[in-house]
Amino acid sequence: MNNSRIIVALDYATADQALKFINRLEPASCRIKVGKELFCRSGPALVEKLVRLDFDVFLDLKFHDIPNTVAQACRAAADLGVWMMNVHALGGSKMMEAACSALAGQAQRPLLIAVTVLTSLDEHDIKAVGLSGSTVQNVERLALLARHAGMDGVVCSPQEAAVLRKSIGDEFCLVTPGIRPAGSTQDDQRRVMTPHEAIHSGADYLVIGRPITAASDPMHALMTIKAEIETAVV
Repeated sequence: MNNSRIIVALDYATADQALKFINRLEPASCRIKVGKELFCRSGPALVEKLVRLDFDVFLDLKFHDIPNTVAQACRAAADLGVWMMNVHALGGSKMMEAACSALAGQAQRPLLIAVTVLTSLDEHDIKAVGLSGSTVQNVERLALLARHAGMDGVVCSPQEAAVLRKSIGDEFCLVTPGIRPAGSTQDDQRRVMTPHEAIHSGADYLVIGRPITAASDPMHALMTIKAEIETAVV
């Protein structure tokens, strides 16, 4: 059984690149994330192949559309055998409720989580798109909306994890991108934390890309981060 809290982001342009990389990993050592670029270039076939290779796949497509369309998309994604998928909380309660209903009765139901506020956004960006209140207030409002709609959890930055743990409780899954081991660059993320800090703040799963995928020895980088996580007290 895979109990890893690390989700490695396969931010590659082609299936060949992604498969070459995962050949250097052990399925039980992590989960993996397939995002928009890789999915658009390689399609469902790659996801199914990764599942056959015994990897837990987080399909990160952030569905955001009318309720019926999102429901059908979630049902199709579940048929691929993914471990986790997501929608965007800004789609509203009816959309998230439809997504949850679409997965009811699935023999192997994937976790269904909602994106709150992208970790690339800061307070200025929040105001520019017309949202009122601070980033934390918007994340908390969307997370509560997602919980009431029946979602299993949310994607949030690690900086909001402690607030959500206090307001929503321990049973709600928190998936946090924006993880950067000490000494690494932030790249295009703005609201970041180290793996230890994120777990200590209440995160369940950490999405980590370049610190692992760009490492000369990905398994060593992965195990170093795992060791750091194990020192955190939740």
